Amino acid sequence: MDRNLALELVRVTEAAAVACGRWVGKGNKMAADDAATTAMRKTLESIDMAGVVVIGEGEMDEAPMLYIGEEVGNGSLPQVDIAVDPLEGTNICAKGMNGSITTIALAPRGGFLHAPDMYMDKIVVGPAGRGSIDINATPSENLRRVAEAKKCAIEDLTVVILDRPRHDEMIAEVRQAGARIHLITDGDVAPAIACAVEDSGIDLMMGIGGAPEGVLAAAALKCMGGEMQGRLVFMEEQERDRARTMGIEDFDKVYNTEEMAQGEVFFAATGVTDGDLLRGTRYFAGGAVTHSIVMRSKTRTVRFVESRHYFDSKPA
Repeated sequence: MDRNLALELVRVTEAAAVACGRWVGKGNKMAADDAATTAMRKTLESIDMAGVVVIGEGEMDEAPMLYIGEEVGNGSLPQVDIAVDPLEGTNICAKGMNGSITTIALAPRGGFLHAPDMYMDKIVVGPAGRGSIDINATPSENLRRVAEAKKCAIEDLTVVILDRPRHDEMIAEVRQAGARIHLITDGDVAPAIACAVEDSGIDLMMGIGGAPEGVLAAAALKCMGGEMQGRLVFMEEQERDRARTMGIEDFDKVYNTEEMAQGEVFFAATGVTDGDLLRGTRYFAGGAVTHSIVMRSKTRTVRFVESRHYFDSKPA
């Protein structure tokens, strides 16, 4: 695939961030999400590709979200699958808190795991810890293995965990093991990616979050040489039925990075509010500044892009 697709994708996330960034702290997560989605959909129309959304925000009857099965792009080659979250961390954005991003990933047709909109148990580590994690092991055992791989003490490791009651036992065990914890309220894609950024201060991510977000994170980690393992978590029988319709039969399967994101993968994300990975979108008289990350698995090139957007030349 054309390497220029990577920079085309970052145009998409930038447009979404500029649009929804105006809603930061205003308490209206639906309006923020709608602004991001509208801008993202409009920008996707101009890209040379025949894309189909396989990881989106719901089904067609839930529009205006970018729904599963929606065709995007201008219809020309290549034929690709799209994973998208126009605004990851809607509550974070609405409250003006840290860590919301706009994000999109692209793979050859059939390249992404068609993950149902449900929970996934995840463990993530960067390149230095690759090969050391095991989702079936205890948190303390994984900490020991990662510390050994990174040649550091467990006390030097920082673990990101979603602040949920379901993680109380995990949090207690991680603290007992001696590692530091960074609790987050929402949005685990950016922290997962931060695990693979050497100077981010994040070493691992553990716990249960959204399955679609897991696929997006896997796409980025594949580009960066990180590692992720994930296993679907079923809360009710209807979720198993939904998984079957998406081709999933082994409900206990542990998916690795390559199984969630196959082939040549592109990934882009832009900060809406400040976070461990990206700076948030900032506005000045007549424009805005965005901070993005864009990457490609074939070359493992990772770019951080700061862009200045002037509204008199490019309305937003």
